[in-house]
Amino acid sequence: KAVHSGADLSSAAGYVFGYKQDQCKGKDVQVSAVGEVATDRLRELVDVALLAIENNRLASLQGGEAADPLLMLRAVVNARFELRQHLKDPGHTYNGRLKDVLYLDLALEQTARTVMEGSVSALERTGVSNLMQGSALALESLCMSTHSNEELVLCLKEWQQAMETQKRGDDGWALRAKAVMDRIRTALLNTGEAYNARFQGAAEAMGPRLNVDPHVTAVFSEEVIRGGGAAPLSILLNKLDPMLRQAADLGAWQVISPVTCSGYVEVVDNLAVVQMHTYDRPTILVSRRVSGEEEIPEGCVAVLTPDMPDVLSHVSVRARNEKVLFASCFDAPTFEGLCGMQNAMVKLEPAGEELRVETLDTLPGAGEAADAGAASASPEGAAYPLGVGIAKREFCGKFALGCDEMSNDVVGGKSQNLAQLRGNIPEDVKLPEQVALPFGTLDAVLADPINAAVAAEMAALLADNMAPEKLQQTRELVKRLQAPEALKQELAAKMRAVGLPFPGDEGEARWNQAWAAITGVWASKWNDRAFLACKKAGLQHENLSMAVLCQQVVPAAYAFVIHTTNPLNGNKDEIYCEVVRGLGEVLVGNYPGRALSFVANKNELWSPKVVGFPSKSVGLFVQDTLIFRSDSNGEDLEGFAGAGLYDSITMDKCEELRIEYAEDPMVNDVRYQKLMLSRIATAGYNIEHLLGTPQDLEGCITSDGDLYIVQTRPQV
Repeated sequence: KAVHSGADLSSAAGYVFGYKQDQCKGKDVQVSAVGEVATDRLRELVDVALLAIENNRLASLQGGEAADPLLMLRAVVNARFELRQHLKDPGHTYNGRLKDVLYLDLALEQTARTVMEGSVSALERTGVSNLMQGSALALESLCMSTHSNEELVLCLKEWQQAMETQKRGDDGWALRAKAVMDRIRTALLNTGEAYNARFQGAAEAMGPRLNVDPHVTAVFSEEVIRGGGAAPLSILLNKLDPMLRQAADLGAWQVISPVTCSGYVEVVDNLAVVQMHTYDRPTILVSRRVSGEEEIPEGCVAVLTPDMPDVLSHVSVRARNEKVLFASCFDAPTFEGLCGMQNAMVKLEPAGEELRVETLDTLPGAGEAADAGAASASPEGAAYPLGVGIAKREFCGKFALGCDEMSNDVVGGKSQNLAQLRGNIPEDVKLPEQVALPFGTLDAVLADPINAAVAAEMAALLADNMAPEKLQQTRELVKRLQAPEALKQELAAKMRAVGLPFPGDEGEARWNQAWAAITGVWASKWNDRAFLACKKAGLQHENLSMAVLCQQVVPAAYAFVIHTTNPLNGNKDEIYCEVVRGLGEVLVGNYPGRALSFVANKNELWSPKVVGFPSKSVGLFVQDTLIFRSDSNGEDLEGFAGAGLYDSITMDKCEELRIEYAEDPMVNDVRYQKLMLSRIATAGYNIEHLLGTPQDLEGCITSDGDLYIVQTRPQV
């Protein structure tokens, strides 16, 4: 096995560097070196590793001092890097010796894994710096073992930068390192899921045919992962995590929606699976995955997850809106402990940055009438205030409106609020040009003879009470609508008047793209999460009217969301904001990872404080195009924000690009960061002062430094 598999580093090195053996089975054996690969530098590095391995063997027998694990790891990883220069050329066979070169790399990889697994305790004892160095070397080795490794390479660059900030003792170094660690962990999770998707199905198909023990089959892909470089890296990060959280003054929790509540624990794999469920008792959902697109199910009083939703993402806003406790757990043992409490009765109480968990014998109010409802377990009572309601808006007779025609009767808050800002905010804050398709336009389009067949199908479908199973059918019908000629003409005139490009001027195909986006916004009235939210709030779904706000997409280098009252602590004197690269959907749509977050005291807007660094792996970018935003009468109600229930759609598809924070001035240039964050906070403060109430704003900054506000609404 040692000779033929190359698993032994010494024999694998011998085949690359060459060796001679006298009288093996009566013959002299001589293996020549693989000339251009067997460099002096590679030989030196492999010799260091072999010497360290021998020292460790002797130390284990004689009780001596073991070799420095970082020295061994560095030698092995550098040797792999030397080899990698030769393995980059896929057409080079090295005179038929490519296998020997590959086997040496495999042996080095296995050696690195063995060293990492054996040195975890030693590195942990020596502190943060050595653990970070060991993790960096483990990550670099994993990069060299992974195909399509762009995300891991970007993580490595960031990690090396974080190590430099730790060495210098920069303010916030631990926060920065924690953010990079979170990104690495997401990458490892995605790698594990990819292995599972690739291998597990085949293993389960082959296992029974080969009479393999079912337990072995069940954990096949898991063992593949454990046998690679990702597993020891994960172990090192797990040891480092509590050290970084302590250094950054972070607890085990981030409480996103602080509500004290009691209920029965229900463990689920994914919140999306249960979002349409109605619980008949107060339920605390312990969910392993939360994507951000879900609705919180009826009867749920708390959602606890190891995922990292942004504080200002739509799902987070909805949780605060419904007075549901929502918290993210950073500590794996703590979360696994909760997963082991299925059906237990517990009380959850936020305490600053922590969450107190108390096991109960009975729930508060358990002796009251059974029909008191699930919300009785929460001291906050019902999720929504009584009397929240909406009235259906009639078509005003116009298919398109300019800013001077926008009012509460014809458009929603998004259109009105931006119209109100025009001419009333500082010149350094810009607004995109806009027009709107008013309330009732969908009804008018349905009533046009060109859509008679679709209208008849919708009428038949909606004749009875709307049921969840009809939602998809209704959305598909709306997307089949055709645009009346009068709508096209009026929209074209309004858009040209304010300098917006009318898609129809670029040809029929471009108009079709725009019309698909408009009907997509209308169709989102029948989204699952929107239907469920209206039902929970007691809103009549049929009374929901949907205007469509049309804007030019601002070419965003960064997007941000501002809450002018800090939602985490209710401090009205403090602005809270989150910033991402590219378009804002990465933030509000809760893409994996965290945004850069900061707070600013309203009396010291020039001195923002970063409270979290970014860990999102992608940004959304799009060419020069239009966006069509939902603008309904079912949002921004008293006690009901409706944030993220309905869709906003760009005319052209957005592109996901990997983000390299190692080159991002918002992360690395302190002066640039302070300037931009101060400008964002000041814009939020000024708009709150103008409109007279706390605001929930969305905006962006272009690569030229222009700051735009693209949406504002009262902060609920």
